[in-house]
Amino acid sequence: MTDRPLTLMAVHAHPDDEATGTGGVLARYAAEGIRTVLVTCTDGGCGDGPGGVKPGDPGHDPAAVAAMRGQELKASCDVLGVSDLETLDYADSGMIGWPSNDAPGSFWQTPVEQGAARLAELMRHYRPDVVVTYDENGFYGHPDHIQAHRITMAALEMTELTPKVYWTTMPHSAMRQFEEMMRESQEDMPEPDSAEVAAMEEIGLPDDEVTTWVDTTAYSGQKFDALAAHASQGENIFFLRMGKERFGELMGMETFVRVKDATGAALPEKDLFAGLR
Repeated sequence: MTDRPLTLMAVHAHPDDEATGTGGVLARYAAEGIRTVLVTCTDGGCGDGPGGVKPGDPGHDPAAVAAMRGQELKASCDVLGVSDLETLDYADSGMIGWPSNDAPGSFWQTPVEQGAARLAELMRHYRPDVVVTYDENGFYGHPDHIQAHRITMAALEMTELTPKVYWTTMPHSAMRQFEEMMRESQEDMPEPDSAEVAAMEEIGLPDDEVTTWVDTTAYSGQKFDALAAHASQGENIFFLRMGKERFGELMGMETFVRVKDATGAALPEKDLFAGLR
């Protein structure tokens, strides 16, 4: 045993991603005395500007948006009790198909080896016991999420470290719950066509393929407040429209698939640190 604290490292693409998929585990493990390290890869400059102005529209200033979102990110980390925030500050690549995908200096255009080398340096410094990021599809196909996955897995290969590694996911049962809730809140919502149904089935996993179910119900209020800290993006954060009570009912379980493990902890598991304490 050493005096080094158990450490969780979450690698995310944009400011606000940390709260959506991992706000509960960041808050829970911080409260349990575990060091929580957040690495945010992009500056978020393709987000909404003041007044909801969209990227590419007159008055949208990516540099100003990035500065604003950086402050919101720090506020979210304060809410969640994140121990250490590291920002790689690559330019936000925007949604798939946007011209910003091809911009020089964007995260999507950054060589994987370059981003991975920077992340590997952080991994060697913090020596995480658990690393969390996205799956190969970035959960839903966002270029920056895919790139965050790529540099994380490449960085791990560059180090001698053997942390437990997880990808965020969502069980299909929860996906159905969200779809039902959205239909309840939008009565005129049309029935999805076959292409939309097929696309939704690509997101998340069947329940029996989810390896790790972490109960973060007690921290759902912090998770909601962390999302709310990203006020400039409120129009895009559907979950805030639920209200805190409903949010807590639906968002109290965070789910993952374990992809690397040297502990031999039995599956399914209820704790990212199973086998480590």
